[in-house]
Amino acid sequence: MDVRLDHLVCWVADQRRSLHFYEQVLGLPGVRTEEFRDGKAAFPSVRISAGTILDLIAYDALKGVDEHTGVKGSSGHPINHFCLSVAKEDFDALQVRLKEHGVEISGTATNIFGAQGIAPEAIYFPDPDGNVLEVRHYD
Repeated sequence: MDVRLDHLVCWVADQRRSLHFYEQVLGLPGVRTEEFRDGKAAFPSVRISAGTILDLIAYDALKGVDEHTGVKGSSGHPINHFCLSVAKEDFDALQVRLKEHGVEISGTATNIFGAQGIAPEAIYFPDPDGNVLEVRHYD
């Protein structure tokens, strides 16, 4: 079986603020952002890789039934963190951007196991809604 991660969903308080964070601070390209801004899409997304996006869904979607999926009781469960892997030069540049935007790195790790083996370095930090991100490099 050939399986790929299609998308992740993060609950956010302010979709525009979160979109700014993921686009401007992390440097991820927006997906359907114009449609979102024009009111034609319920939420914006950012592209993590060619086949994976991160959806930014508003907290107010939690009304017993997930308005995105229509499934009762399946949404809003917290996750510990999610991890993005980048090239070493992007890892270094991200740390500079985080500092410039006043985002505090809440933790670091070395020689940590992940999907591609052992990563020499990783950093952890929150997005504007407290979702924890890990960013690491393997090279």
